[in-house]
Amino acid sequence: MIDRKTLRLPAVLLAAGFIFYVIMGLFHTGGPANDHEVVFANYASSDSWTLVHLGQLAGMAVIIGGLLALYFALDVRTGGAAWMARLGALSAGVALGLYCVLQAIDGVALKQAVDTWASAPAAEKTTHFAGAETVRWLEWGARSYQSFMFGLALILLGSAVALAARLPRALGYLMGLSGLAYLVQGWVLGSDGFSATNTSAILIGYLLMLAWIIWLAAVAWRTKKTVALRS
Repeated sequence: MIDRKTLRLPAVLLAAGFIFYVIMGLFHTGGPANDHEVVFANYASSDSWTLVHLGQLAGMAVIIGGLLALYFALDVRTGGAAWMARLGALSAGVALGLYCVLQAIDGVALKQAVDTWASAPAAEKTTHFAGAETVRWLEWGARSYQSFMFGLALILLGSAVALAARLPRALGYLMGLSGLAYLVQGWVLGSDGFSATNTSAILIGYLLMLAWIIWLAAVAWRTKKTVALRS
């Protein structure tokens, strides 16, 4: 049995966090991400870098809060679904911690590194460029493992939704598919960085997440006060 009041909270948090996260991403300084000389120059000239990355962190925190609220709304206490839900909530918490590390690297350390490189005398630029690239590769690593854990959280919580059958099973399957898109991102980031393949995986992940968040919101506002929901 699902109480619509507890179901609405995760729907609102997930929708608000996702929309805010995507909007903040639109303000992120662009460029050919794997062409470090060009993109570092763009990053160095950015005046909104810190604010954008703080906004992205806030958006991700709200998304994770939505996933945790969904865990409590499911209220599954026994069986395989309960274990899936618990492990999914734990994975979501780890994903948020890794995202904080990622933003410390990307939002602070990388900006300082590229600013130093951009303003360095010509004789020192090679050394500072190598330092900025090292920070960039640390960013790849942090983002890769954050994507793995976030994807795992979606897969586990989606499995709990499907097994518990307190929401439409297909909604859980869609959550799992969005999680797989994030696992692909994690793999590509760890091997090729911010390549075109990674961009495609990001877009697919966004579309799948948007689909199941809208579906969850529709279910939350369509149901009566307390009703059993089955596929």
